[in-house]
Amino acid sequence: MAQPSRRRPGREGPLLTQRAAVVFLLAALAGIAATVLAALAGNAWPVAVSIGGGVLAPAVLFFNQIID
Repeated sequence: MAQPSRRRPGREGPLLTQRAAVVFLLAALAGIAATVLAALAGNAWPVAVSIGGGVLAPAVLFFNQIID
């Protein structure tokens, strides 16, 4: 049995705006950089990944504020 399409006609567009994509990309890069720096500082990988994950939310808020 065929599934009905969930998309509304004429409402096809990108899932994210360019601004949102740039904000999330910069936040991801900041998280990766924090993870690498924490690992190079001698922390264990689980701790380094936790630090990188902890950087993501503030980075999203920061880049969302400064990018207009």
